[in-house]
Order: sequence, then C-alpha cells, then structure tokens
Amino acid sequence: MTGWNASDIPDQSGRIAVVTGANSGLGYVTARELARRGARVLLACRSAARGAEAGDRLVADVPGADVEFVRLDLGDLASVREFAAAYPYERLDLLVNNAGVMALPLGRTADGFETQFGVNHLGHFALTGLLLPALLATPGARVVTVSSMMHVLSNIDLDDLNSERSYRRWTVYARSKTANLLFTHELARRLAAAGSDVVAAAAHPGYASTNLQTAGPKLEGRKGAERVMEIGTRILGQSADAGALPSLYAATAHGVRPDCFVGPSFAMWRGAPGKSRRAPWTRDDRAGERLWAASERLTGVPYDALKV
Repeated sequence: MTGWNASDIPDQSGRIAVVTGANSGLGYVTARELARRGARVLLACRSAARGAEAGDRLVADVPGADVEFVRLDLGDLASVREFAAAYPYERLDLLVNNAGVMALPLGRTADGFETQFGVNHLGHFALTGLLLPALLATPGARVVTVSSMMHVLSNIDLDDLNSERSYRRWTVYARSKTANLLFTHELARRLAAAGSDVVAAAAHPGYASTNLQTAGPKLEGRKGAERVMEIGTRILGQSADAGALPSLYAATAHGVRPDCFVGPSFAMWRGAPGKSRRAPWTRDDRAGERLWAASERLTGVPYDALKV
C-alpha cells in the first residue's frame, strides 16, 4: 500500500455508504472521495444546518455527486434508532463510523452516558447493530470504525465505563478509542463465526488538522488554550485530505483483512496509509466480550444475528 492515495480508490459505482460526522474534517473528505468514485453517500450528521451545508458544498466540489443528508445524533439513542428505522435501502455496502468528540469537559449524553464513551463508542455500536441486517445482506460489505493513535494512552476500565469514579479528559478519550478497537476486534470475530464475509476494520488519521482538537477548549471558553491548539495543529498536523486516507483505504482497497488497523505509515503520525501498530489490549478476547455484553445492555441493541 506504499504511496496509496485518493486516486487509487476503486470505482464505487452502485455502492451505498453511510458516513457519520460527514459535515466537516475527515468525515467530509471521506464522503466526498467516495462520492467522487460513484458511491451514493448518506451524510449522517447531528446538525441539520451543517449537514445540509456540507451536502451543498460536496455537490459543488463533485458535480453530479449522489449524496443525501440524514440527521443522526450519536449522543441520543432515540436519534440512532430513528436513523436506522428510516434507512431506506435493503443493502448497505459501507458504514464508516467516523464521528467523534475529543477531550471534552465532563458531560453526559441524552441517555446519561459519559459523553466521549457514549458518542465515540456506544452510539456507533448501536448504529452498527441496527444497520447489521442491511450489511449482512450485502456481499463484500465493510464496517470501518475510526479510532486514534491516542488509544495507546489507556486501556478501558470495564468497571467504570461511564467515568463515575473519576474523570480525566484525555484518559477517557483514549479509553473510548480503545473501545473502538475492541469493538472492531470482537465484531470481526463474531462475523467470522457467523460465516459472514462482512469485513470489520479500523483506521486512524494520525495527527490531522481538523476542528476536533479545539472543541474542548472552545466549549469551556478557554481562548488561550484554543489558540494554542489551533497553532499546534496547523504546524504539526497533516491535512484532513491526508488524514482521511487510512479510512478510505480500509473502506475501499483490495485485500483489507478483518480486524486490521490502518494509519499513517510514518510513526503513526503522518504519511501514506499503512498497517498501524496497536496496543496489545485491543486484541484481548475476554475484554472484547465483556465490553460487547456491556454495550448491548447499555444501548438495548442486541446483535442477535451474530450470537455465538
């Protein structure tokens, strides 16, 4: 995969893709490039105004693009269920679990979950489970979940998934990104046991220049910290176009294997997509099973078709 870039994306004509958080940053680039290659792309975004604007901008960037905005708030399980219930197709070729939040002050989702765990993991766990029938009905379908190189900072705490004992924003962010990888690992295992050819893979952007880094300081009104993050990201981060390449590779490239983790090839930081290192705890079968059971219980979304 050395030197792989957006021009190497195979033809996506006839494929249907759902990209969460597609209104900006990595999600927008992912949706744009899939549409450029002919996919019909559903832009799943929380904000109706930003989602609609992203759809208009995408069509301006890619004339004739087949895109549609559909509202989805991953921090509200009722919204996730509404999105899945309204999904209009019997097939789904590609689900890109891209949306996320980073290092926010302590908060709770509409269902009472700690925000980073609730949005980054539980929302996507529920969405994937509810869309599973359409994925299983589609030969060669893929689920790509976006994690982070920051997952190496912390394993999950299975006894305190909602950070009720303590809250350190970066540790909790890392745990939510570990949860993304454990979810991919366990999903891949269960799909294989069920005899499905659906591929569950994960990706990360390295250090990409998006608005994710400044969201926490902005929420708290910390102008100085927000400015520092803006400058640091501009200097050290690669572009959103480059940061989206690992997701696009995992979603479209030939030979992608279940439970692979794709990221920038240079020190997990930047460069063309390649096989990424990952913490050993992200392949812990027992932890994956326990997180899965807890996620089914917390979201109320059972993966009945994959019971093993």
